[in-house]
Amino acid sequence: MADLARYRTWVFDCDGVLLDSNRVKTEAFYRAAEPYGRDHAEALVDYHVRNGGISRYVKFSTFLSDIVGRSRVDTDELQQLLDRYAGLVGEGLRQCAVADGLMALRRLTGSARWLVVSGGDQEELRSVFADRGLAELFDGGIFGSPDTKDEILARERETGGILQPAVFIGDSRYDIEAATRAGLDFIFASRWSESDHDFSGSTLTVEGIDTLVEYLGQSPRPH
Repeated sequence: MADLARYRTWVFDCDGVLLDSNRVKTEAFYRAAEPYGRDHAEALVDYHVRNGGISRYVKFSTFLSDIVGRSRVDTDELQQLLDRYAGLVGEGLRQCAVADGLMALRRLTGSARWLVVSGGDQEELRSVFADRGLAELFDGGIFGSPDTKDEILARERETGGILQPAVFIGDSRYDIEAATRAGLDFIFASRWSESDHDFSGSTLTVEGIDTLVEYLGQSPRPH
């Protein structure tokens, strides 16, 4: 069993880990792209699911260039898509379920530092977490796009925001790849994941945060 009590920093993805929001965002991508036609909207959803954890900015740019076939991505058209998507997502993020066991895990991890590193929009994340009374749990900060997870993890490691040993809890292929590149252990949270990636390289696989609470209760305590 992994020694979870040893981690000095816990890094969490948001969608599908802290919030049951993967379906909220998948539906929002479809509805935002629906004016371009059902086939294009379905193609965007497929791209989104296959590339979980990558920012909306990249996804909508790729939608316009590779799916719609624009020779040049118009910034106004891109912004209209982003605004439509943000409006659809905002309400859903404030209503979807929060992971069971989150407060218990915060108590069990004691003085460890907590961070959110998400593909979601950073300002939107901070607003949602403040509104839902969750922001205070993440003393290490709440970070998101337009910076990528690789950029955030590298910066926080360099500036001392992430203290080793550290672990990343995620649910997408990009999560495990970014964690590995940053030198963090990785825990796959499967309950709300939409990914079909093989997470066999994970340090640990759990259903969700509540399962982590059970594991930590059995984990050896530091002397």
